[in-house]
Amino acid sequence: MSDQIKSVRGMPVILPQDIKKWQFVEATARSLLQLYSYNEIRTPVVEKSELFQRTIGQETDIVAKEMYTFQDRKEQSLSLRPEATAGIVRAGIEAGLFYNQSQKFWSIGPMYRYERPQKGRYRQFHQINIEAYGFPGPDIDAEIILLTTRIWKALNLNSLKLEINSLGTPKSRHIHRKELQDYFNSHKEDLDADSLRRLDHNPMRILDSKNPDLQDLIESAPKTIDFLDQASSEHFQALEAILQEHAIEYTLNTRLVRGLDYYTRTVFEWTTDQLGAQATVCGGGRYDELISELGGQATPAIGCAIGLERLIELVDLLDQNQQNDPPKIYIVAVGAQAEGQGLILAEELRDTYSNCSIEMNLGGGSFKQQFKRADKTGADIALIIGEDEIANNTISIKSMQSGEQQKSVKRKDLLDRINQFL
Repeated sequence: MSDQIKSVRGMPVILPQDIKKWQFVEATARSLLQLYSYNEIRTPVVEKSELFQRTIGQETDIVAKEMYTFQDRKEQSLSLRPEATAGIVRAGIEAGLFYNQSQKFWSIGPMYRYERPQKGRYRQFHQINIEAYGFPGPDIDAEIILLTTRIWKALNLNSLKLEINSLGTPKSRHIHRKELQDYFNSHKEDLDADSLRRLDHNPMRILDSKNPDLQDLIESAPKTIDFLDQASSEHFQALEAILQEHAIEYTLNTRLVRGLDYYTRTVFEWTTDQLGAQATVCGGGRYDELISELGGQATPAIGCAIGLERLIELVDLLDQNQQNDPPKIYIVAVGAQAEGQGLILAEELRDTYSNCSIEMNLGGGSFKQQFKRADKTGADIALIIGEDEIANNTISIKSMQSGEQQKSVKRKDLLDRINQFL
């Protein structure tokens, strides 16, 4: 007998008992995204590796260490997407969606990074992405933050805290980068191996280090906010004013740089202290240069990604998913004629009750066996069809939760009786 084939490490299965949590969170987000007039877009899971090398940055950990990259039969280098924005921008340019237009998109799906698996961090993980193109002002920055705030409220999540910063334009970032290199070079003997590797090519990433021994050194490093050009400074001040007007609490985190090279001006994160080391639940910012870097017309852009695994963990802590389970009706039918009538009844009930789960017993079995199955599914009520019910044109109805005796009702009165139960 051959050895059992197990799942790939870091790529967990979402089992049926967990799916309801996912559906609840996804449905909540979808309804609010529609409320804000964002339209769904679906892009491929596989893209040319060059796309991510050019957009995310050759020196980032994602491209250098974490991408799943392979060659196809024509020796093209392809990669599983590690994030969604690059693919959406590529698709929008190809379809001509950005030329003298504004667009508001959202997407949902799996991403892939070869990281060390741990709670809240997987090699296959899922994101909801929110993207807006063609809006240059701080009002769209604020709208996306307000939209995410509304998602947290709808899920009854109170532990998320907003952190914001501004990285300025590529020109002001270049000045800041040079100051950072000079600063960290003067403290080179205090840096760890990761920081030394980043020093020449991406010194801003040192600011994101979690090494406790470096925190005092990082705290004293030159800050992006001190090198902003006038337009970026005014943009950021306007964003702060809007957030204050809407009573959105936030913290200015001058060390917040995000992990992708394409960010400009506003960056932000929603974090929590409920999930241990994996604190970031949502992160994003502006990427005003990205479309032109990929050959499109210069277009302002902003977006964010919500980590679904972490968001669902927070919802699970509240056990909210339980209160959203729909009522369940299980149809017990014994005998060939009863099974036929049961299937007809199941379809009628599905036409009538869009907010109910209707399950027809399949595979036969005695009354006792079928009631065991009904009980195992957690059904609220069982509808019973047997020889007596067919002969008398009735349906028997039984509450599975109260323990009351089953009662027989005329077929024409069944819906009224079900309504009483529900």
